[in-house]
Amino acid sequence: MRRNDRARDRGFSTALIDRCSHGVMALSTGEDTPYCLPLSFVRSGDCLYFHCALEGRKLDLLRRNPRVCVTFVGRDEPALEPPANYTTFFQSAIVTGSAREVTEEEEKTAALRALCQRLLPQHMEGDTFQRALASLPATGVWKIQMDHISGKEKTPHHDI
Repeated sequence: MRRNDRARDRGFSTALIDRCSHGVMALSTGEDTPYCLPLSFVRSGDCLYFHCALEGRKLDLLRRNPRVCVTFVGRDEPALEPPANYTTFFQSAIVTGSAREVTEEEEKTAALRALCQRLLPQHMEGDTFQRALASLPATGVWKIQMDHISGKEKTPHHDI
């Protein structure tokens, strides 16, 4: 990180991840053009989970090379600081790690429950989640072991 004065600690980074509705995951295609896509994540300890279909380009790429980078942006506010300093106030976290498919039903269910609880807590009462588990055999769940996490922030009057 070039601007160490903007670096934030792990607590900042994980809190930002926990409040972001999505992150953007970058994968290697093995060619000149990378592949990036937005996904909904839930964090559990040092792992990120996401759900997906059971097949497709993303999964083909992950099976060939499980190394990923995920970026989260919690704030993105263009600003003008007088007299004429155009800037952006921001918060971001970047995670690198390795992805693997979750095949054990208990972990898969727990990850989906955590993801649904995070995104739709108002719909977790009653048997709604249990009924949704009928689609479990057709749902993929992947886990990213976070090897490295870094956070960065620029706030008004933080630095120029």
